[in-house]
Amino acid sequence: MGPAQPHQDWKPSHNPWAVAMTVTMATFMEVLDSSIANVSLPHIAGSLGATYPEAIWVLTSYLVSAAIVLPASAWLSTIFGRKRFYMTCVVLFTVSSFLCGIAPNLPFLIIARILQGAGGGGLQPSEQAILADTFPIEKRGQAFAVYGMAVVAAPAIGPTLGGWITDNMNWHWIFFINLPVGLLSLFFTSRLVEDPPWLRKRKGAGIKIDYIGLALLVTGVGCLQFVLDKGEEADWFANHVITALCIVGIPALAAFFLWEWHHPHPIVDVRLLKNRNFGTAVSFSFVLGMVLFGSTVLIPEFLQSSLGYTAERAGMALSPGGLVLMVMMIVAGRLVATKIDPRLLICIGFLGTAFALRLMTNIYLQIDFYTIVLLRMFQVIFMPLIFIPISTLNYVGVPREKNNQVSGISSFMRNIGGSIGTSGLSVFLTRQNQTHQVAFASHTSMGDPNFSRYLNGLTAMFVGQGYDAATAAKKALALAYFTVQSQATALSFKNSFFVMSLVVACLSPLPFIMRRPKARQSQPPAAH
Repeated sequence: MGPAQPHQDWKPSHNPWAVAMTVTMATFMEVLDSSIANVSLPHIAGSLGATYPEAIWVLTSYLVSAAIVLPASAWLSTIFGRKRFYMTCVVLFTVSSFLCGIAPNLPFLIIARILQGAGGGGLQPSEQAILADTFPIEKRGQAFAVYGMAVVAAPAIGPTLGGWITDNMNWHWIFFINLPVGLLSLFFTSRLVEDPPWLRKRKGAGIKIDYIGLALLVTGVGCLQFVLDKGEEADWFANHVITALCIVGIPALAAFFLWEWHHPHPIVDVRLLKNRNFGTAVSFSFVLGMVLFGSTVLIPEFLQSSLGYTAERAGMALSPGGLVLMVMMIVAGRLVATKIDPRLLICIGFLGTAFALRLMTNIYLQIDFYTIVLLRMFQVIFMPLIFIPISTLNYVGVPREKNNQVSGISSFMRNIGGSIGTSGLSVFLTRQNQTHQVAFASHTSMGDPNFSRYLNGLTAMFVGQGYDAATAAKKALALAYFTVQSQATALSFKNSFFVMSLVVACLSPLPFIMRRPKARQSQPPAAH
C-alpha cells in the first residue's frame, strides 16, 4: 500500500478553469439538444411523413437510452478510464447528431437518437466527477456553478433557439449545430483533461463484468423511463403495455438495488447511500429535478395552451430566467466558497423557491407577457442556492476514488426526479382540469339565472356583429364552453404551482440533517 499523500496533493497540469469550460461545453450541448428537439417535433413528423404520436418516439428513444447509460457511467469510467469514456461519449453524441441531421426516415432517426442518448447519458456525471477531482473543496462551489449554468440554463434557452432554427432554417440544423461544438470539445478535452492517479491505477483492474446487474439495470431503468414518458399519453394502467412494463420494471429495479448492495464490484455503488450527506443530497437532487423540470414544463404549457403563445414566444418568456440563473449560479458559487453554512443556503433556497412557486399561483388568463417573465425570473433566483451547495456536499466524507459513483447516482436521481415530476404534474393537471370543468359545468344550465344572463349577453353581442339569431346562439354557447375550459385549465395550473410550493416548503428544515464540511476539508484519500 503506497503513501496517500502524493495522491492527496495531486493537482491537474492545466488551469482548472480551462478544464471546467472544456467539459461544460459538451454538457451544455447535450442538455440544450434534449430540450431543443421538442419544438421541432411537428416539423420532423411532417417532413418524414409520420404522425405526431410516431414522432414522439424521437424524444422517448433518447430519454430511455440516456437514462440507462447515466447510472452506469461511473462503472464504465472505471473500466475504460474516465477521460477515454468521456471522449467516447462526445464522439458518439457528435456522430449520432450528424446521423440525426441526415435521417431520411423516422426509423433511421429513432436509431440515431438512441445512439445519441447513449452518448449524452454519460456526459453530465462525467463532467461532475472531473470537476470534483480538478478543484479543491473550497473552490468546488464556483466550479459547480459553471456546470449548473449548463444544466439549468440550457433548457430555458432550448425552446427559443429551437423555434428560431425551425422557422428560419429547418429541423435538420437543430442536430447539425452540435457538430462544431463536439469537435471543439474533443480537441480541448484531449489536450487539457487528465485522469487523476487513483483512477489511472484502478482503470479496469480486477473488475469483472456484472452481467446480472447490467441486465437488471437496463430492464428496470428502461421500463421505468418508458412508463414515465408514455404513461399519460397511454392512459396509464388502462393500457396493457404500461401495466406490463410496471410489473417487469419495478421488481427489476428492486432486485438491482439488492444485487448491487452485496456485489463486490457493483455497477452502481448503492452502499454510498449509507453516507448521511450523500443520501440526503441525493434525495434533494431528486426533488430539485422535479421542481426544475416540472416548472420548466408547466410555464410554457400554460402559455401555449391557455394564452395561445407560440412555442418560440413561450421560450422567450423563459429565456430571461435563464440569464438570471447564470448570474445566480456565480453568486451561489461564491457564497459556498465563504464561511456561510451550505446547509443554511439550501434551507434559504427551499424557502425562497417555495415562496416564488406560491407567487406563480397568481397567474390568470389575462396576464401579460412581462408579468410572466418577472414571475419566472423571481422563481429561478433561489434554485442555485439549492443546486450548488448540494453538488458540493455530495462529496463530503466520500473517498475521491468514488467521485465517479457520486456524480453518476446524483445525476441519475435528478433526471429521474425530472421525469417523475413531469409525469406527475401531467396527471395532476389532467385530473384537476376534469374536476374544475365538472364544477363549472354545474353552473351552466339554462335554469341558472346568472348563466342565462351571461349567454343572452353573448348572443346579443354576436347579433350586433351581424350574425342571425340561430348562429349567434350557437357561437355564444361555443364561447361559453371555451371559457369554461380555459378557466378550468388556468385553475389547474394554479393548483399545480401551489402543490409544488408546499412540497418544497416542507423540505426546508431537512438540510440540517447533513454534516457541515469543515473549513478546507479534504476528502478521504483513495485507498491503494
